[in-house]
Amino acid sequence: MGVGGRHWITGLTGKAAVVTGGARGIGYGIARYLVDCGMRVWIADCDHRGGEAAASLLSTGNDVRFMQCDVANEAEVRELFRVVAREEGGLDAVVCNAGISGPFGTRVEELTLEAWNHVIAVNLTGCFLCAKYGVPLLRARRGAMVLVGSTRAQQSEAHTEAYSASKGGVVALTHALAISLGPAVRVNCVSPGWIDVRAEEPVAKEVEPLREKDHAQHPVGRVGTVDDVAALTAFLLSPAA
Repeated sequence: MGVGGRHWITGLTGKAAVVTGGARGIGYGIARYLVDCGMRVWIADCDHRGGEAAASLLSTGNDVRFMQCDVANEAEVRELFRVVAREEGGLDAVVCNAGISGPFGTRVEELTLEAWNHVIAVNLTGCFLCAKYGVPLLRARRGAMVLVGSTRAQQSEAHTEAYSASKGGVVALTHALAISLGPAVRVNCVSPGWIDVRAEEPVAKEVEPLREKDHAQHPVGRVGTVDDVAALTAFLLSPAA
């Protein structure tokens, strides 16, 4: 069940949203937050076990549903939005969160084209496909999209070429879509930095605890939380934005 008590963001009750990559981590936290704001949420994820677990944990009735979907597969994305349109009669919000880190730490001269293409396909092309098939539904309800980028789009670590390039593309795609679709559909991007996702894992797994020096790296004095991202995402989807 959702934890409730986050209704300071108004105007989302009764509306429908799709959250890609919602089986765990930031996507799961965003889905949880939107449910707490009164939305009906469709979790789309390639992980069937994780997606079913997430939907079961978050649902308080018929407000959370899961559909298995690889966002890099056009036929599966098309089917996702076809089913949502049939079941919901429309759509108010799309959160393009699905993403993979790819081969972090791999030197560029050793990075295979296959690995590069896979990261771009999931992280960037997946956002394009969700826009392609989701926008007609959003336009009908003057809805909104949030694309999840990364601070890596502006400031990289060594040997993260595929991931950083994909997230830079997400930022550019966001402003292109915003200009093309506004004002009928609002499009924004949230770019998280280091986010602690340990509490957002429906399928439990062992993780190492954070250290004081991890928190000390941040001017705010702590590593970011999923709710930091989720609250901003909810606001950007709301009429207040």
